[in-house]
Amino acid sequence: MRVLVTGADGFVGRHLVERLVETGHQVTAACRPVDGPQSWVRPQWTDAVRQVPLELTDSEIVRRAVGPQHDAVIHLAAVSSVREARDDPGMAWVVNAAGTTRLVEAVITSRQVHGSDPLVLVVSSAEVYGTGPASPRVETDPLFPQSTYAASKAGAEIAALEAWRRTGLRVVVARPFTHTGPGQASRFVVPSFVERLLAAKAGATTRVPTGNLEPVRDLLDVRDVVEAYLRLLGAGTPGETYNVARGEGIALGELFRRLAELVGINAEPAPDPSLVRGADIPYLVGDASKLRDATGWSPSRPLEQTLRDMVDAQAH
Repeated sequence: MRVLVTGADGFVGRHLVERLVETGHQVTAACRPVDGPQSWVRPQWTDAVRQVPLELTDSEIVRRAVGPQHDAVIHLAAVSSVREARDDPGMAWVVNAAGTTRLVEAVITSRQVHGSDPLVLVVSSAEVYGTGPASPRVETDPLFPQSTYAASKAGAEIAALEAWRRTGLRVVVARPFTHTGPGQASRFVVPSFVERLLAAKAGATTRVPTGNLEPVRDLLDVRDVVEAYLRLLGAGTPGETYNVARGEGIALGELFRRLAELVGINAEPAPDPSLVRGADIPYLVGDASKLRDATGWSPSRPLEQTLRDMVDAQAH
């Protein structure tokens, strides 16, 4: 299969491209242009990965990136964090919502001109659910986004599914819950905990700055999330939305404690107001029964192994 991956140089994108190559697919990696060599590209991918520039704010660049030759599109490119979107709300909307609109319209045009019929997997976020009951969320729950990031991702979903209804473009929406793994940036919760715990251990202190440790999250390994996306390429139903979730919650305080054990430090959380998110969602856990029934997917990596991999990767 010929697969276009937007945001291929991002955290999830790098893992996804690797898995696509391993399973024999031809990949077009669409990334924002940068000067110099890109360290995420592996030499052995030469025959399987073609890189193209992508700027979601530019319709012509999006059109050229889409081209005529793809069997599937996995749309990852986005302003990808709550804090980043809060810092520049307008850009979050331009990239996440308007950028998704530009992408799907480019695919529609390509389909009309070249007769192709790619499946478009739009990766959204469980953040679109917002605050709700302390029970696993299902895809039919109402959306209640309460951050710029979540609202802009809900906008992306609306744009993509409108295109499906209007033109028959084969759009599938994935709503991944919190996921982590080696290579994730320190602005996200697990690598930020590990970074601070390692620094505290090196500095012979037990006090570690933290934000709010009460929220409960459904935490997955990025490699399991990537596997879910691949399953949806083959078995996702156009027009449908699928949660990607473990189905179990862990409080951030417990996550902090487990990581401290793995780092080998008797850590004491030190509340830091600068690390507290406004309007944080108290409980965000997902029910992935729909995905499991459609594709047979279930997470294969225990949480403890993911956390150990994170500590090992950041410690060395």
